[in-house]
Amino acid sequence: MKKRFQNKRLITLGVYERIPEPLQLLLWLMVDEPKEQDYLQIFDLQKTVDGVLISHSQEVPPYENVVKVQCEVEFGFKERVYIIDDETHSTMLLVEEY
Repeated sequence: MKKRFQNKRLITLGVYERIPEPLQLLLWLMVDEPKEQDYLQIFDLQKTVDGVLISHSQEVPPYENVVKVQCEVEFGFKERVYIIDDETHSTMLLVEEY
């Protein structure tokens, strides 16, 4: 079976406009962490006083990882981002763009 998220990677206009590039790159790195990957990866980003709290999860098999990144970035207080693998492309999009 082909490993997921190893195909052409795309971002939507919403991600481009609202998620800083360093965070986009970090999410792409984090998507490779689960040993068994679901086609849908979910990221909840929350701005903190000194950085960003990122909660990464998937449904099948269950997976959750939370990391805190110390950085100065500008984005809304909370964002939810999906990364979806459709076997030909991996697309990063905001939840409202789904």
